[in-house]
Amino acid sequence: MFIVVTGASASGKSEYAEKRIMELTPKSESAIYIATMQPYGDEGRARVEKHRRQRAQRRFETREIYLDMETAEIPKGKNILLECMSNLAANEMFARQEPQSAAMLKTRIIQGIQHLLDCSENFVAVTNEVFSDTMQYDTQTLAYIRLLGEINQALAVLADEVIEVVYGIPVFIKGGSKA
Repeated sequence: MFIVVTGASASGKSEYAEKRIMELTPKSESAIYIATMQPYGDEGRARVEKHRRQRAQRRFETREIYLDMETAEIPKGKNILLECMSNLAANEMFARQEPQSAAMLKTRIIQGIQHLLDCSENFVAVTNEVFSDTMQYDTQTLAYIRLLGEINQALAVLADEVIEVVYGIPVFIKGGSKA
């Protein structure tokens, strides 16, 4: 099963995604947690360390993978949670020496997601809601938002379920009805 969980910042989407993947994971097993946030500065490192401690108390095997999901070494048949697509898209877009077109970036990221789907028994991907505000952005930020929006659309097509978490409440957009 492939589940996409989206929502605004601090909507409860990550907590919901963690709960869903663990519901799908047998009690005797762990799930793989792919963390995509690169820690920058003291604040970023502290946030990553806090998240590591929180996950250590759960049945997650954390893998910090920032780029190139299409080559990630993941054992077959595991349940996977990817947190989150917005960080992955930013990493792919801004961390490379050579700029790439939006089409190439989208293709690379979707190939990476397909690789994870091929490896997984169940896969939950967390992403962020984009284009919901009325802010004006610079050209580079707007290109990033467009890329993430196109990736989210492609993921929604592939997914069995798409859930938007609003104020901690899961709203099913596609498939399922489990709250």
